[in-house]
Amino acid sequence: MATYTRSNAWNNGGTFINTDLLWYAKGVQAMQALPLDNLNSWWSFAALHGEYITDPSFPGWGYLPSPPATPTTPQPPQSIQDKYWNQCQHQSWYFLPWHRGYLIALEAQIRAAVKAAGGPSDWALPYWNYFGTNESSIPPAFTATTLPDGSPNPLFVKARYGPLGNGNIFVPIPPVSQSVMSNDLFTGSDTKTAKPGFGGPKTGFNHGRGLNGNLESNPHNQVHGAVGGSLPNGTYGLMSDPGIAALDPIFYLHHCNIDRMWAVWNQAGNKNSTDPAWLNGPAASGQREFVMPLPTNSSWVYIPSQMDSLSKVDYTYDTLPALAPAVNMLSQRLNRLGAVAAAANVKEEEPVDHGAEEELLGANEGALPIKGASAATIVKLAARVRAKVIASLAAPSEAAPPDRVYLYLENVRGTQDAVSLNVYINLPKGTNPLGHPELLAGTVGLFGLRLASRTDKGHSGDGLDFNLEITDIVDTLHLRNEFNTDSIHVTILPQPPVPDSGEVTVGRVSIYREGSK
Repeated sequence: MATYTRSNAWNNGGTFINTDLLWYAKGVQAMQALPLDNLNSWWSFAALHGEYITDPSFPGWGYLPSPPATPTTPQPPQSIQDKYWNQCQHQSWYFLPWHRGYLIALEAQIRAAVKAAGGPSDWALPYWNYFGTNESSIPPAFTATTLPDGSPNPLFVKARYGPLGNGNIFVPIPPVSQSVMSNDLFTGSDTKTAKPGFGGPKTGFNHGRGLNGNLESNPHNQVHGAVGGSLPNGTYGLMSDPGIAALDPIFYLHHCNIDRMWAVWNQAGNKNSTDPAWLNGPAASGQREFVMPLPTNSSWVYIPSQMDSLSKVDYTYDTLPALAPAVNMLSQRLNRLGAVAAAANVKEEEPVDHGAEEELLGANEGALPIKGASAATIVKLAARVRAKVIASLAAPSEAAPPDRVYLYLENVRGTQDAVSLNVYINLPKGTNPLGHPELLAGTVGLFGLRLASRTDKGHSGDGLDFNLEITDIVDTLHLRNEFNTDSIHVTILPQPPVPDSGEVTVGRVSIYREGSK
C-alpha cells in the first residue's frame, strides 16, 4: 500500500486553507534559501530540468524578473553540471518515466523540508487538474503575494502572464484537451492511436528536439505555453520554456497531473512499452543516465522499468477516474465513407503497432517564416500518391482500411516558445477561422522551441517537428469531390501573434499518407 497520497490542489478552494499548498510553499521557501551550487536547492532542481544560467540575454537566468530572485552563482563544478543538469526528456518515449522520477525526487526534498519545519511526515505533492469542473484557473495560492503570516509567498511568480498576456492564469479548454486518453498504444499507431503514440517516439537520450508524443503535445505543451504566456514584446513567462519552467512552483503541479493522466491511462488497461531499450533507459546503450539528488546528499539512478507502474512507487492519487470506452475509429470512418456493412463487421483489435509506412503525398516549397498573426503556404500534391488515397477512400473495408493522412510541420525553429500555432486546411480567404472549425487541423504549442533551435551544448539545432492527423478533413474533401486537386492550402494562425522581435520558421510543411502500398 502506498505511503503517500497526492491530492487535488483545488481542495479547500485552492487557497492556503489547503495545507498541502501551505506546506508546499514552506518547502519551496526552504529550498530557495539554499545556494545554486547546492544540489538540494530550488535552483539546482530547476537546472536538472534545463537551464540558461549563463545566457547573455533573456531567457538567461540573470535577466528574469523577480520574484523569484533567481541566482546565477555560485555554480557547481562542471563535472556536477554534466552529471545532473539539463536532463529533461522531451520529444521522446522517455518523457513520462523521466518526469515521474523527477517528481519523486522533488517531492522527497520538499517533504524533508516540511518535516524539518514540524509539518506532516506524509506530505505529498498536490496536482492541478485543469480539466476538473471550475478548476481550469490556477489555484489562488499561486497568485497571492503573501503567505497567511504576511511573509512573501514563494509560490507567487511575476513572469507568469497567462494565455492572454494579462496575468489572468488559466488553461483554455479547448484547444487544451484530454482526447489523447482514447489512445491505446504507447509508441506507434493503430486504429485508435495516431503516430507517434501516447508516450512518444522511440529515441535515445533526448533533451529537446524532434517529434512530440501525443500526451506531451496536448495537454502538456499547451498548458506550459498558456500558463507562462508572453507579453506583446515577445518576452515570455517561466513556464513557457524548459530552460526556465521548473523555476515556477506551478510546474510540478502541472507535471503531477500529467503523471496522474499516465496512471489513469494504465489503470484502463493500456500498456507501456515492453521494448528493452525503453525499459532499461538510454544508459543501457552508453548514453546519459537518469540521476537525481536525494535529501540525504546521495544520488538516485533510475530507469523506466522502475517507473512504469504506480505499484512500483510509494505514492498514489486520491482519485484515478475510469476512462470512458474509446470509439472505434475505423468503424466510424467506414460509416462516414459509406461502407456501412463493413463498419458493422469491425471487431475490437489488440493494440499493436501496425508498422504502416508513410509515403509523401506533398510538400510546400521552401521554409515558411511566421510573422504577425498569420502565414500561409501551398502544399503541392503528387498525382500518383493522391490517386492511392482516393482509391482507398472510394472502396474501404475492414480488410483494406482507408488511408490515414498526416500534416507535418518539420524543423520548426525560433525563439517564441509561448506561441501556439492553429493550423487550417483550405481556409477560405478573408473568412473568420472561428466559423470553420471543420477546417482546423489542430493546434500545436511551441514549448521547447528555443532549446531545440540551439546549436550549442550538444544540441543539433534541428528544431521541433509536429504532426497533425488530417484524416477527417481529407475524408470530408473526398466526399465533396474536392480532394482531386493539385494542391492544398495551409494557413497557420499563431496565438499570440509573433512579434517583430521574435522568430518562428517552419522548415517544411508536408503531407503524408499512411496505409497499404
